[in-house]
Amino acid sequence: MSHDELQRAARSVLMPAIAGLALDEPVRRHLHAGGVSVLLGETRDEYLARSMSFERRREETDGQFSAIAREAAVCAAAPVLIAVDQELGGIQRLHGLVPGMPASAELTHMSTRDIESRCYEMASSARVMGVNLFLAPIVDVVTGANPWLHQRHLGADPAEVARIACAFIRGVQRAGVIATAKHFPGHYQVEQDPAVERAFVPDDAAALSDGLDVFRQVIAAGVGAIMPGPAVFPALDPHRSASTSAAVIGLLRDALGFGGLIVSDDLDAVSILRGNSIADTAVAALNAGAHLLLLSAEAGLDDIARAIVDAVINGGLDAQTLLAAAHTVRAQAHASRAQVDSGLYVSYPVSGGHLTRRVMI
Repeated sequence: MSHDELQRAARSVLMPAIAGLALDEPVRRHLHAGGVSVLLGETRDEYLARSMSFERRREETDGQFSAIAREAAVCAAAPVLIAVDQELGGIQRLHGLVPGMPASAELTHMSTRDIESRCYEMASSARVMGVNLFLAPIVDVVTGANPWLHQRHLGADPAEVARIACAFIRGVQRAGVIATAKHFPGHYQVEQDPAVERAFVPDDAAALSDGLDVFRQVIAAGVGAIMPGPAVFPALDPHRSASTSAAVIGLLRDALGFGGLIVSDDLDAVSILRGNSIADTAVAALNAGAHLLLLSAEAGLDDIARAIVDAVINGGLDAQTLLAAAHTVRAQAHASRAQVDSGLYVSYPVSGGHLTRRVMI
């Protein structure tokens, strides 16, 4: 196994998040060196407001999204996963550039078929713009205090959360966009903000069971990706966040039988880092079973990729674990592109009706 192969694999498992619609030199270099994904994210203020800024909504265009998707693919010389947060009733990174979705309260009054149809329409427009991965839906069944997910989650009724989430997944993935159910195993109560504090989910066997049942249903619906969350579940692993816990990810993979893409939550979050370096945290997430690691583009991509390779060389990370994770990520990117090459047609609204066209990115 060559050093270059390890380097490219280490790049493949890192998904840098950028707040704008321009690839800076470190991200371009990262893609050229083997990276195959990027999150077109939002600022901290937008995240907290659950809304994109007025300036962004006024200035961003679908053409800019298409252009950055093309540029990323050129830099990588390979199919690339272009991700956004496009949540139901929460953060909607694509704002008015795609057909909007009803608020969470309205979704409960819509039929499953109508939700799926609306989600298909929304994701079809996103796919035309080059977006092929949604970090959504949120499927946490929130029954207690949870300011972190305020105005983002789908409620406290497991059956209704599952119904809406499964409709979202079917509609989105029918349009050629991978859906990501988050945040495993279900953060039913979190009083701290995981981005800036060490967060814990209190022991509650019934609430945990309800959350796991929703994940079973979204897995049965064929969800392509699942994101473990940022908090610690003392009942499952008292020391590590869900995103870096072998016990939690093992529960997802082995007990629930999920064989798709496992995407970590933001490794920059204080609750995931828990006093460790981001490089050590990245290695821990890979050892736990994550495939794709979300982190800020400003976290030091070169240093983190080098640390992952060093961990393999020094015996802190099995080479096959890294290569398998990289293969999983690349396979998802290639599968998404294959849908386009085989003739994925999508429909999106225009004045006076709908226009159907073949997706080209």
